[in-house]
Amino acid sequence: MQLCCDSINGSCVKSTWSMSIRISMYIFMLSVILATVAGNLTVIISISHFKQLHTPTNFLILSMATVDFLLGLFVMPYSMVRSVENCWYFGEPFCKIHTSMDIMLSTASIFHLSFISIDRYYAVCDPLRYKSKINTSVILKMIFISWTVSAMFGFGMVFLELNMFGAEETFYKYIYCVGGCFVFFNKTSGVVASMVSFYIPGFVMLCVYGKIYCIAKRQARSIKDAVKRTQIRIKMRQHISHSSERKASRTLGTVVGVFLICWFPFFFCTITDPFMKYTIPPIFIDAMVWFGYLNSTLNPMVYAYFYLWFRRALKMILLGKVFQQNSSRAQLFLD
Repeated sequence: MQLCCDSINGSCVKSTWSMSIRISMYIFMLSVILATVAGNLTVIISISHFKQLHTPTNFLILSMATVDFLLGLFVMPYSMVRSVENCWYFGEPFCKIHTSMDIMLSTASIFHLSFISIDRYYAVCDPLRYKSKINTSVILKMIFISWTVSAMFGFGMVFLELNMFGAEETFYKYIYCVGGCFVFFNKTSGVVASMVSFYIPGFVMLCVYGKIYCIAKRQARSIKDAVKRTQIRIKMRQHISHSSERKASRTLGTVVGVFLICWFPFFFCTITDPFMKYTIPPIFIDAMVWFGYLNSTLNPMVYAYFYLWFRRALKMILLGKVFQQNSSRAQLFLD
């Protein structure tokens, strides 16, 4: 049995996985990290470089990509070493900073998803007043709230030790060991953290996207009726109606499905583990953390890769055309 800190009483025990399993874990996690950093960096470059993409909505996507990029660059690599080795080699002060940044950036990413759903609601459901309701000022307020509330919540929770208030004895008796870095929540903080970081934003997303889907179906029916009144062929009418409904269903299902699949397992554990006397295996909770990280990996694909302008921007970046003169004024789509 190998210890994280040799000759120290109460040291954490290193993971007992074989070398082949460790290498496989490192390869998988490095792949997730590189995909997260590269995907979100591409979104950042695209929106920052091309002037045609300088719209309020894209500024919100840019901010979210920045959050996910920082999560992949500054949080996930250290989490990878902790997950594989079951040891924390970077000191206790940095453990607090890392945990705070983890909570902050993960929460900020989810907040951005919620605000994007609100932006999409006005774009689909109230298009005539969309530009007056969702302007640059409103988007900047959304971005400010996403960053500041998440930062105060993450750093306040950890550095003020609100996550352990009233449960210190349990933590140091059953959870803590020297050479480890733990994300611990008591009953109250577990409920609060889950509600603030997941359940409330998730409820907003479900309600908003549910409303969008209903309106999209209603619009598809209106198109069907309009086509019927103009006596265009039945096959064309059915194609337009069904195509609209399939597109709305596929897009909204992907958005909500990816978010729930990635984050629900972790926050379900967070809210239930304290009430189960911390009987959920740490290795399982750690796996759920990485499921949550995958949401930041997939965000560029869900929110940017689906857009034609992004595919064209990506092509120009890969071919090096962004270094050409006046490339920032390239037309990625028709106005």
